[in-house]
Amino acid sequence: MRLGLALPTFGSAARPEGILRVCRTAEDMGYDSLWTGDRVLAPPVPGAPYPSGDGEMPRAYENHMDPLVALTFAASHTTRVQLGTSTLKGLWLPPIMLARALTTLDLLSQGRLIVGLGLGWMPDEYTAVSVPWKGRGARLDETLDVLEEYWASDVFSHEGPLFTIPETVVGLKPRQRPGPPVMLAAFTPGGLRRIGRRFGGWLPAAMPLPHLMDMWDVIQKEAVEADRDPATLRMALRVNPRLTDTKTDPAQMPRAGTLAQYIDYARAAAEAGVHELFVDFGQTPAGLAERVDLAGRFLDGVRQG
Repeated sequence: MRLGLALPTFGSAARPEGILRVCRTAEDMGYDSLWTGDRVLAPPVPGAPYPSGDGEMPRAYENHMDPLVALTFAASHTTRVQLGTSTLKGLWLPPIMLARALTTLDLLSQGRLIVGLGLGWMPDEYTAVSVPWKGRGARLDETLDVLEEYWASDVFSHEGPLFTIPETVVGLKPRQRPGPPVMLAAFTPGGLRRIGRRFGGWLPAAMPLPHLMDMWDVIQKEAVEADRDPATLRMALRVNPRLTDTKTDPAQMPRAGTLAQYIDYARAAAEAGVHELFVDFGQTPAGLAERVDLAGRFLDGVRQG
């Protein structure tokens, strides 16, 4: 199983020196990938509860960087690690601009981009970017149409229910052909169906592993029904540790536990068949130096298992 680490693009460590330290240290340690998230708003009282824990949005989100700009910065200071978004709210950009941005980043990173898309949970953010909250699924489908057509075509145009793009020559191509892998974070039956039928993989959040693998089975079956090879789909599991000083009841995991418990969870995920797991220590109270230390101890613990 591949292991990844979240870049400090949220909170007090979201500074150039923070990204430099984490991306260089992670690559030196032997991590396989680096990941960023996406926020445009941090309301004092969000219009919808945060879909995790007690429903409170992490206050680290009040300080947020642009994910693609941050990954471009990380790309310029690394040579090996893959660079992923978990998740990029791709519907906030016109799809032609999204295609240009992703193509540029994949080219500048020499083919290390993983595109992880998500629809988000906060209607307020859609209001802020003048994109309707309703109809997100249809907008996502057409956005994916545009990305696939743009990457595959030398001369491209698009006429759809939501977007019209006049004919253009497409000279710039991503390093990865036909394009970088596009994964989706989704948990509803419709979302799982969409992953199996259209996407390159799944971006779940940490949950009890039997439930995780049951959902993965649904995705695999949908791929088969769509005449796709399910073996080509990948899963990259996000873990947001809530670290405790003492061991928690196993029923609390993976919501909260010691670092050793999270190491055991990662080992069990590898045995269950998870392809990649990435950890975000940015939602702990730890400062940057402690986060780097935790990242090293976590990697050593999982790899030695």
